[in-house]
Amino acid sequence: MLKKGNKLYSILTGSCPRCHQESMYKNKNPYNLSALFEMHEKCSHCGCKYKMEPSFFYGAMYVSYAVGVAFAVAAFVISFLFLGASLKFTFFAIIGTLVVFLPVIIRLSRNIWINFFVKYDPGKLRNQSV
Repeated sequence: MLKKGNKLYSILTGSCPRCHQESMYKNKNPYNLSALFEMHEKCSHCGCKYKMEPSFFYGAMYVSYAVGVAFAVAAFVISFLFLGASLKFTFFAIIGTLVVFLPVIIRLSRNIWINFFVKYDPGKLRNQSV
């Protein structure tokens, strides 16, 4: 299902959006909070430049809102509809979900944002910028 060449592969794995050969992040674990935002400058395989312009990933904040809402809706559906919890418990379940998954939401948002602008092309030569 998740094969290289699919945008979903790059989004879920955090791999280079152009060649899917390596991680964009210096540390793949999003829960290492001190390295959450640390990214490589370029892909060492295809040369894709990750920060195309200063403040490029500010746009990921808009994506982050949508991803956060999706996580909150999932927490609501699971706690209120499936488990039959009270509204008070459901509220705390939503808040807890958003806090626990915040690093994942941030990374997913960045991955989605860069995949809007870079398409999969494994044939690109090394050190060629976007």
